[in-house]
Amino acid sequence: MPIGLIVPILWEGFTVVLIWISPALMTHPWGPGIYTMLDRALIPLGLHHVLSAAVRFTEVGGTYTIDGETYIGVLNAMNEILFELGPEHESWTRVLPQISPYLAPWQMVRNLFRVPAIGLAMYHTSYAKNKKLAGGIILTVVLTAVLGNITEPIEFSFMFISPILYGVYIVLTGLGTMLFSFFPVAMGYIRGTIFDFAIFGLLYENTNWYNIIIIGVINFVVFYFAFRYLITKFDIKTPGREEQVQDATLLNEKRYDEIAALVVEGLGGRENITNIDNCVSRLRIDLKDQRKVDKETVQNSGAAGIFFPKKNHIHVVYGPHVEFVRNEVDDYMKGTNK
Repeated sequence: MPIGLIVPILWEGFTVVLIWISPALMTHPWGPGIYTMLDRALIPLGLHHVLSAAVRFTEVGGTYTIDGETYIGVLNAMNEILFELGPEHESWTRVLPQISPYLAPWQMVRNLFRVPAIGLAMYHTSYAKNKKLAGGIILTVVLTAVLGNITEPIEFSFMFISPILYGVYIVLTGLGTMLFSFFPVAMGYIRGTIFDFAIFGLLYENTNWYNIIIIGVINFVVFYFAFRYLITKFDIKTPGREEQVQDATLLNEKRYDEIAALVVEGLGGRENITNIDNCVSRLRIDLKDQRKVDKETVQNSGAAGIFFPKKNHIHVVYGPHVEFVRNEVDDYMKGTNK
């Protein structure tokens, strides 16, 4: 049966399940916690975008009445209040505190506090001989979150080497997000970078932006000590704790042609690659035979993570560099790169 006939049926079933759990998903204080735990749990499969789209644009995210009009999904309501009505409208204090934890604010706490806390814990637990190189790698992935809203590079650095640590990360994310019910904010939008915090938190009125700082500091302390303890307790090989540390020199120096050569070689050569695609942070490549993959060679290209979501299909994480790497890999496959 063609995939195009199956996907609508699966999507309909998935939506029905989400609508069924919507009352719990959208009820404070546990709702934002459940949502963010599911979001992080779906990262390995790349399905977190499906969850966020459902909450943002469908009945899963609730319905909101504003000036007699009904808005379906948290983002539709957010757009009306943020860009049309403004801070003086009654919905700013009635609706925004309810829907904000499902949009940018929770990402701001993640990017500006949790990720730096995890990065600092990794740096402090790295071996002394590796600290210089590990520090550069960790700083790069932390800045990728702070400036670019992309957290996959740091998450993939421990997701597969320690499912226990990633499980704790998921649970702490949910618990940390529940704090928005006790320290409410009224701010948008859909990204959680430091620039978004400045624009939508500091430049708008009546946002309670300081609560982001309060929640963030609490999260920073909890995540730092939890990760530091677990990394050392279970001897988890996070960046800087390997015998040989991943070298991101090629990425940092933007030597994308050399990276492309390593990627194609590590994936078994041109003849083993059938299709190349990418998302915002990963190469997504179809292979003829995944047994021909040399993970070490691919890792030497500076990849932050490598995994197989299904047979003969590989994801290689490069964070914000992915578009440049993809272009060079395409050229290398055609034999046109320098």
